Amino acid sequence: QVQLVESGGGLVQPGGSLRLSCAASTSIFSAYAMGWFRQAPGKQRELVATITTGGRANYADSVKGRFTIARDNAKNTVALQMNSLKPEDTAVYYCKASSYPYEYWGQGTQVTVSS
Repeated sequence: QVQLVESGGGLVQPGGSLRLSCAASTSIFSAYAMGWFRQAPGKQRELVATITTGGRANYADSVKGRFTIARDNAKNTVALQMNSLKPEDTAVYYCKASSYPYEYWGQGTQVTVSS
């Protein structure tokens, strides 16, 4: 069992930045692919960014060039740096750890982009 705890959400104005962090309780963090997903009210959960065990990142088209995912295997953390935020980025952001056939989700952190 892996526990994931997200932090860093909050209220930010359009054009602003936030940095989300996800801490994982596992001694084999490097064996997990990590990802950030989000779910806006009334919408399905969607992929934001993922990073493989080897450090390869993948992004949704809607966040390319604005968001950056990074992992720190020494600290068992994965971060999502979000710049140039837009109102449509408002959602609950979830961290996910996966290593087939297992996957684990965090509780989520709210990000609200509004003036």
